[in-house]
Amino acid sequence: MLRSPSRFVRSWLTAAAVGSLLVGCGSSSEESANDKAKPAAKTEVTVEPIKASTELTDTNGVRISLQKEPERIVCLFALCDDILTELGIVPTATNSAVLTHPDFLGEGKAKEVDIIPGGFIAPEVEAILSHKPDLVIGLGDTHGKLAPALKGATTFWAMQPETWQDSVGYLRDTAALTGRTAQGEKAERIFRTKLAAAEKTPSDKTALIIYGSDENFGVATPEGDVAASLFPKIADYPWESRGVEGSYSLEEILAKDVDVLFVETLSFGDAEGELSEKLAGNPLWGKIPAVKNGDVHEVNSEVWAKGRGTRSLGIVLDEATAALR
Repeated sequence: MLRSPSRFVRSWLTAAAVGSLLVGCGSSSEESANDKAKPAAKTEVTVEPIKASTELTDTNGVRISLQKEPERIVCLFALCDDILTELGIVPTATNSAVLTHPDFLGEGKAKEVDIIPGGFIAPEVEAILSHKPDLVIGLGDTHGKLAPALKGATTFWAMQPETWQDSVGYLRDTAALTGRTAQGEKAERIFRTKLAAAEKTPSDKTALIIYGSDENFGVATPEGDVAASLFPKIADYPWESRGVEGSYSLEEILAKDVDVLFVETLSFGDAEGELSEKLAGNPLWGKIPAVKNGDVHEVNSEVWAKGRGTRSLGIVLDEATAALR
């Protein structure tokens, strides 16, 4: 029986892939995340004006105060790159590969952005500070430990996104801090319009997103996975968080008659090959309707698993709705 890894294992897998940590299931704010993940009747398209400010309390209650609008920003996870791209800003340095995607900077221009050494888990503080950043943006539960080392030299902003609403909130906050208010409002409006259009004609197909590098796969649930938080609006998505140690077996997945499967392969080290190929050796895998009908979609994990911002989520919506027709 194949079981999905816990939150810790998923964090480790994603980090080892030199990618952005996917917040797993069963956080201390699980109840509020559940509330946020429940699909509303419809997505509001109207965008409230964003007011420029160098001081604010962000979407998750973190207080940020800057001396001036930041010009040199270092990104330690992909949501930061996603937001800056939406605002027309190129990060001074990054710890993510999402910029290489053609809908971001593309491989050529992305090569011009310096990479912070040390990997996702332990980016080198000296390398970060060598870029003389006005602002460093990282993932709270992974990079929060860097805050003491950066204190006094720069401002560190710990983000902790769990749902698409969080991502929109962080977009608005960053637009306010950088003075890119018009760009922020435009990006939010485009995303909301796309999501609202998708939810008007939801698919009756059962969908599933899984992630991993081998048969120890995980199931992405709407309570703590930003891309998965979109799915209850656009398809039948019967997957809920089971807490820190919760998991889904392949037998349980088979019982749900999944029609469309999205697979995020998280490669690291010397591991090669797609997750769907590795699961093909299990006889239960071949019995899943999506597998039998050829409706398994290996997706770009940099965008689906790590991007988490409105640009990445727009790509997710485009690809998901096309596959769910």
